[in-house]
Amino acid sequence: MKIYQGKSVVAGTAIGTIRFYSQDRPAISPEKTADTAGETARYERAKAQALKELEELCGKTAGEAGEDAAAIFRGHGMILADEEFNASILQRIRAGKSSAAYAVSSAADQFCRMFAQMEDPYLRERASDVRDAAQRVIRILQGGMCSAVPGDEPVILAAVDLSPSETVQMDRDRLLGFVTELGSDSSHTAILARTMRIPALCGIPAGEELDGRPAVLDGAGGKLIVDPDEETLAKYRARQEEERRQRDLLGKLKGKKTVTADGTEVCLCANIGSAADVDAALENDAEGIGLFRSEFLYLEKDRLPTEEEQFQVYRQVAERMQGRPVVIRTLDIGADKQAAYLNLAREENPAMGYRAIRICLDRPEIFRTQLRAILRAAAYGRIGILFPMVISVWEVQQAKKYVEESRMELRRAGIACGDVELGVMIETPAAVILGGPLAEEVDFFSIGTNDLTQYTLAIDRRNGTLDRFYDARHPAVLEMIRMTVENGHRGGCRVGICGELAADVSLTETFLKMGVDELSVAPGSVLPVREAVRRISLK
Repeated sequence: MKIYQGKSVVAGTAIGTIRFYSQDRPAISPEKTADTAGETARYERAKAQALKELEELCGKTAGEAGEDAAAIFRGHGMILADEEFNASILQRIRAGKSSAAYAVSSAADQFCRMFAQMEDPYLRERASDVRDAAQRVIRILQGGMCSAVPGDEPVILAAVDLSPSETVQMDRDRLLGFVTELGSDSSHTAILARTMRIPALCGIPAGEELDGRPAVLDGAGGKLIVDPDEETLAKYRARQEEERRQRDLLGKLKGKKTVTADGTEVCLCANIGSAADVDAALENDAEGIGLFRSEFLYLEKDRLPTEEEQFQVYRQVAERMQGRPVVIRTLDIGADKQAAYLNLAREENPAMGYRAIRICLDRPEIFRTQLRAILRAAAYGRIGILFPMVISVWEVQQAKKYVEESRMELRRAGIACGDVELGVMIETPAAVILGGPLAEEVDFFSIGTNDLTQYTLAIDRRNGTLDRFYDARHPAVLEMIRMTVENGHRGGCRVGICGELAADVSLTETFLKMGVDELSVAPGSVLPVREAVRRISLK
């Protein structure tokens, strides 16, 4: 028996045979070609097919893993459509007389080196996205097939690394778990594994010598146990059975109230990024949509979405939730979410730059279009509007002014619109400190713990080198949450949490004792949080 210690990516237990996934790909010849027109045409056809594959993959991923995961592949599409990237490839074909495959490969290498040298850790990680997107085109040019799980039986997959495309296209029914040598728990592949609920580890030496050997993958403990003895197998089989029992128990909570043991009701909602995610919210018995990330309507297009396009999506979500609350966050773009057509300037520190409410107030024509669409949709359901990245009272007052002006425009045009509640996303220390005055302006607060943590601790949450300093449960962060609840309630506001901490059941009791009224989590976390709430007594 041999135990490899790695880093946990997704908790869970997998027992089975290891299959080594080889990523050997046909060599790409650097030989010159005289048929530059033919190679150009081959490249354009391959790129078109790759974009079509990515579009289909976005739909598949959104349905199975949510909109956040699907956005990874929308990003790949943006890379392939990027003018500078395409110009670099075509230059290599036409002037350098390279084959289409070699031109894509060498251009990708150049862009990967450029990203790898950047100081921003998030941008450095984008090198893997360029490589993944380019490899899709190369595979098509070489007539290759999409990745598949080796063999015929369910296996624990071992690989040096896995790209997001390779991960999401594998048959989930034949994938017990996976371990990789490279990667991190914040990579796009790790994000996909979490949304797909596949036990996974990184930092495990993965070579062909593991192929065919029995193993236990301990996702919670970060261990891969190769050739386990009978005692170890018995221990982990018992753990697997407990995990199955827990899943069955959660299924029995559907239809039950989210109420503490002593009778305090809590509103338990789901976070979504598209209309397609409503299926998962309903399947997991969410009591509403606590956060609809509207920016994905903007990221999936090469232009601004029209009022009618937005209205149809918002209306669909409102109608499907059948009277349950739907909170739509206004455009939160910028930082790591970029839309080329907005022509946002490159920034040294985008997380603290031109983003979210700052763009909306600076470009009111974009903001008004979205507000009109939301107000129209409010005639078909119970909708709230959430303003992100707020740091001052005047921002909220200006946003409210645009809401009222948009309402008057619709009424003058004879277009039906509904009443909406207004909320502020508390994700900056400034918003926490100004909680009292802000509460007088709106109906509810929603605490975005992801950004609140990074701004409170002055740590970029995408910087892997700072992992040991980054602590979402830091006393200062918890005190920020407590202050927000206190100030919000004093001003008559409901207060909810919609960041990742909302799903941390080890903190559920802490939040409820603070007085938090609502928790909004990923659809798959609704029932586990409900179970945690029902075990708690606040008296």
